[in-house]
Amino acid sequence: MFVSLQADRLYERVRSVILPAEWSAFAGDIDAILALKRERNAVILAHNYQTPEIFHGVADIVGDSLALAREAMKTDADVIVVAGVHFMAETAKLLNPGRTVLIPDLRAGCSLAASITAADVRLLRQRWPGVPIVTYVNSSAAVKAESDICCTSGNARRIVESLGVPKVIMLPDEYLAQNIAAETGVEIITWAGHCEVHERFSAADVHQLRAGHPGIVVLAHPECPPEVVAEADFAGSTAAMADYVTRERPARVVLMTECSMSDNIAALNPDLEFVRPCNLCPHMKRITLPKIRRALETMRHEVTIDPAIAAAARRSVERMLAI
Repeated sequence: MFVSLQADRLYERVRSVILPAEWSAFAGDIDAILALKRERNAVILAHNYQTPEIFHGVADIVGDSLALAREAMKTDADVIVVAGVHFMAETAKLLNPGRTVLIPDLRAGCSLAASITAADVRLLRQRWPGVPIVTYVNSSAAVKAESDICCTSGNARRIVESLGVPKVIMLPDEYLAQNIAAETGVEIITWAGHCEVHERFSAADVHQLRAGHPGIVVLAHPECPPEVVAEADFAGSTAAMADYVTRERPARVVLMTECSMSDNIAALNPDLEFVRPCNLCPHMKRITLPKIRRALETMRHEVTIDPAIAAAARRSVERMLAI
């Protein structure tokens, strides 16, 4: 099996999570993508839920959705390829309006972002006039544009408390809002939106993990139901979970989140045991090496946002970044 020297060097990063035969099948696309990046002056942003051959093989910037877009601002790239879902590509475009932003598959959506529309936000504002609307960055640009301020799973509590009001509307993730409400004295009006990955975890899952794996450390994303977060040893954003593993180095750990997150952290920590009762995100998995290669070859699919929507959405994001 032939693997190029370039791909061979990259394989050292993922040896513990990808078999040699699998890597051999990836090598041709990896070499082509690396060459196309140089030709196009492009960078690839890969979310934590991307598969290891993308995350460790071709990505230039990795992390959670907002961090990707912000880090891209520091580069001199002409083209940004987002290995993630559509709202992430929109956010990258919002913060990098002068760059060409591509998403390899237009069908890479998000159940959470799809749960609410701009019209829904306008109706909520009519029902609760004067109540600030805090919108999770896992939402469309149109929804961000109708909001007062954005938040991430990592800064949501700080954003809500910074407003200094007794009541806020927090969209669209119901469980994230409930988990933040439990940490604050603020009344939070929620929206019944859920992430199809995180909503499937239950407190019973945590109990079974502890029974079957004594001493296991359970990390949960705050998009999980509140009863899961209550049973976990630590709850935090994807970045916070990765930092926890690196800092605390639990001998046996489980991440209640998307499967590839565990794979990517395990590749960096091959001496730790990762138990994986994970759930796959079908939208993230639409992004593949061949599709990234095709995006760079054809410069498709370009992400554009109506200028009026972009200006309003950017204000909501910038208000968050200023706090």
